[in-house]
Amino acid sequence: MAMQWIVLWGLVAITASALGAILAGIKNRDVSYWMAWSFLVPPLVVWLLLTPKNKGPRPRQPRLDDIDRRENGPL
Repeated sequence: MAMQWIVLWGLVAITASALGAILAGIKNRDVSYWMAWSFLVPPLVVWLLLTPKNKGPRPRQPRLDDIDRRENGPL
């Protein structure tokens, strides 16, 4: 019985993650952020559904190279 619950949660988490990515793209939000949080906490998809659409460019996470340069300075 426990195995069925684990499989069910896994399917719900994967489905919520995919739905979170689609909704984040539609709502002009950071796709990877919402995809990850929707996987960990599937009810966040409802929260994303209720948020208004962002105006302007989609926010993007800085690349790891940019973070390294900012923290450690140029090489």
